[in-house]
Amino acid sequence: MIIRPQRVQAKKHKEMLDNLQKGDKIVSQGGLICEVIKPENTFFKVKINDNTEVRLAKNHVAYKLEDLEKESGDSKVSLQKEN
Repeated sequence: MIIRPQRVQAKKHKEMLDNLQKGDKIVSQGGLICEVIKPENTFFKVKINDNTEVRLAKNHVAYKLEDLEKESGDSKVSLQKEN
């Protein structure tokens, strides 16, 4: 009985990964908030800040940032530049 909900959740996560596009904000499993620059086969090229671009393995993407806003119902969850 527990296996079915896990399959549904895994399917939703895979769909989310397949639909990520340039400009989407994501959170990695390590907690980094990044912006997708270019989706690749097994990686995403992401921007962490204005000067730092890295490649992130697709299996290390936790969720899309706007999905968190929808779940929490809190529009205050956003990215802000720190001075």
